[in-house]
Amino acid sequence: AGGISIQNVTVRYNNHAALDNVSLIIPHGSHIAVVGPNGAGKSTLFKALVGLAPIETGSIQIHSEPLEDDLYCISYVPQKGEVDMRFPITVREVILMGRFRRYGLIKAPSSRDHEIVEQSMVQLSITKLANRTLNELSGGQVQRVFLARALAQEPHILLMDEPFTGVDVSTQEATLQFLSDLKNLNVTVLVSTHDLNLAARKFEGVVLLKRRLIAYGTPSQVMKREYLAAAFGEQLFMLDDAVLIDHCCPSETTERE
Repeated sequence: AGGISIQNVTVRYNNHAALDNVSLIIPHGSHIAVVGPNGAGKSTLFKALVGLAPIETGSIQIHSEPLEDDLYCISYVPQKGEVDMRFPITVREVILMGRFRRYGLIKAPSSRDHEIVEQSMVQLSITKLANRTLNELSGGQVQRVFLARALAQEPHILLMDEPFTGVDVSTQEATLQFLSDLKNLNVTVLVSTHDLNLAARKFEGVVLLKRRLIAYGTPSQVMKREYLAAAFGEQLFMLDDAVLIDHCCPSETTERE
């Protein structure tokens, strides 16, 4: 029951609206792609959902409760550019951090916590990396580590910010399989992506943002010329009704908002 209810949410940075009066209802268990140009507010939306971006106006409810009452059930996988890769921490320790809210500051992790960490590594095929530090890993391996951490958290809601940017095909496929597994567990998933074709093919719903909500619905409802033009403007080209983003514009790994 429940899901995510976002009502009239505005977030400002330096007097600039990164999100402007956005309202959305995300039913529990749905898998939604969040798309829009760089600086559209995709990362800000996710940060607002985990309490990292202060909301100026509006409200967010999770499972019909105020956001701050239910943060523990949300797992957030940030963009790789936001992770400090120099920190000397092993893969196993990173994934164990996903259990932190279960065992807290006082107690030590239980055998059950360690067991879930091992299962998560098996599921993402990274057991052999367990004792390596993050700075020894490729981008695709780091992605799998953060997926395993999210899995270990046993979330009701998973937010993933640009997981398909700068990873190899096998990591992209592993990520999509991971999302498919979560669908079977009835986990609500929001994924931001620059890949509109992937959003249309692999997700049941699409949120199109440009600081304001441009459109929200099924891919066929949202991927229309007028909505895409409103969001992407001159970056957008239509060829045989296929959606193409102008690749002359480098896709930034970290949104500037």
